[in-house]
Amino acid sequence: QKVQQYIVIVQATDMEGNLNYGLSNTATAIITVTDVNDNPPEFTTSTYSGEVPENRVEVVVANLTVMDRDQPHSPNWNAIYRIISGDPSGHFTIRTDPVTNEGMVTVVKAVDYEMNRAFMLTVMVSNQAPLASGIQMSFQSTAGVTISVTDVNEAPYFPTNHKLIRLEEGVPTGTVLTTFSAVDPDRFMQQAVRYSKLSDPANWLNINATNGQITTAAVLDRESDYIKNNVYEATFLAADNGIPPASGTGTLQIYLIDINDNAPELLPKEAQICEKPNLNVINITAADADIDPNVGPFVFELPSVPSAVRKNWTITRLNGDYAQLSLRIMYLEAGVYDVPIIVTDSGNPPLYNTSVIKVKVCPCDENGDCTTIGAVAAAGLGTGAIIAILICIIILLTMVLLFVVWMKRREKERHTKQLLIDPEDDVRDNILKYDEEGGGEEDQDYDLSQLQQPETMDHVLNKTPGVRRVDERPIGAEPQYPIRPVIPHPGDIGDFINEVCSIGSLTSSSSGDQDYDYLNDWGPRFKKLADMYGGGEED
Repeated sequence: QKVQQYIVIVQATDMEGNLNYGLSNTATAIITVTDVNDNPPEFTTSTYSGEVPENRVEVVVANLTVMDRDQPHSPNWNAIYRIISGDPSGHFTIRTDPVTNEGMVTVVKAVDYEMNRAFMLTVMVSNQAPLASGIQMSFQSTAGVTISVTDVNEAPYFPTNHKLIRLEEGVPTGTVLTTFSAVDPDRFMQQAVRYSKLSDPANWLNINATNGQITTAAVLDRESDYIKNNVYEATFLAADNGIPPASGTGTLQIYLIDINDNAPELLPKEAQICEKPNLNVINITAADADIDPNVGPFVFELPSVPSAVRKNWTITRLNGDYAQLSLRIMYLEAGVYDVPIIVTDSGNPPLYNTSVIKVKVCPCDENGDCTTIGAVAAAGLGTGAIIAILICIIILLTMVLLFVVWMKRREKERHTKQLLIDPEDDVRDNILKYDEEGGGEEDQDYDLSQLQQPETMDHVLNKTPGVRRVDERPIGAEPQYPIRPVIPHPGDIGDFINEVCSIGSLTSSSSGDQDYDYLNDWGPRFKKLADMYGGGEED
């Protein structure tokens, strides 16, 4: 602890150490002092304290510091901490910091404030290496640690989770089933617990918000789709009013005991049989939504009313679940018959149901199979009905054929009418479109007769009746319509062009030798010509 190493220089001289005649030399000796564990570790204080919230683990609640004068980071210096009293349940452990050699008191098992509000630990420290011979442990190698536990708001819990109860299905609405209450572990907090539904698939249950009493809100049915293996399951929530609030969940399982509340149903619903007996029969059975002992064996019976049922049909029992339906008489006319059958189960008390099976009676071949004609007859259609259907089909096809012929004839007439029109008489062929203006005297060669009204109607009278040009006036009586008044014109277009000589002369006479002001009296259509050639302003 004082000097860890000695360096010694040694001189050797011959001639018995005579410095005048002898020769000498030196050497260095290095002596290292090896540490032994002759200093026990000692706590820097005799008491330590810490605090931990309940239900927390892996939390360091206190740091223990020690002093050791041995060589640092050696087995003689490294500290080992032990709890020697105060923690019988093993809630804490002390781990050594490899750098600082401090002891870290850590929670390894959650503590409960309601069980222990504080812990008084006695801890001891030692080294990895044992103390040297003759060295005693110091009384300062022991210290006390006080750990306080703080209370936190814990969630209520259901002591029995999942809770299973058994009862018969069909109990009336409002029946009390059980009390599904939770416990609040915070005994020292004045808190209230309230209950609510978290999951109730069929909405069959109610829970009292203050005491957790569960009652039925509807009739519980074992045959419902919400039942799995006769068990109905619902989940409830219990929440306190702490800060912050905490809640827990609990599951209630209800095992429903079956009662005979479902009458059997006949199977199949439809069947087919030959019109003569001893060729085939109909195997019948029943389906019941209940379970044993409220199902088979079943009893199959024919009702006494109407009397024709027992007169025409008979039932033969095969076993507890099956029977055979067959004809009693030698022949039954083909058709579809509704045969009522009474089916009774074996419940206590038994339930019965009258089911109707539709039986198609038809002629059969030697193999007992219904023939094609027999199948039609069995469908309930007589000969008259079949003939009526065929007549309707023929009428429908005839109407379609007549419609097609009429359409083709109409198309042919339209085509013939177009061929009878003279292409030269079509006014549309006499109208040509040019994208250029007139060329003066070059455009004077035109036939003014095309612009004159015809003086005779010979060319119209000689045409085939019913055929005329679209620009011709009709011959004969036609509907008379009121004539719309128009502004009188001085003459037709041909007379006007003859009067002004030609379009070319109009274009070339820009000097204004002729008076064209009278064009203004002819209306707005001739105003442009009056402006151009009558001395008006040029555009």
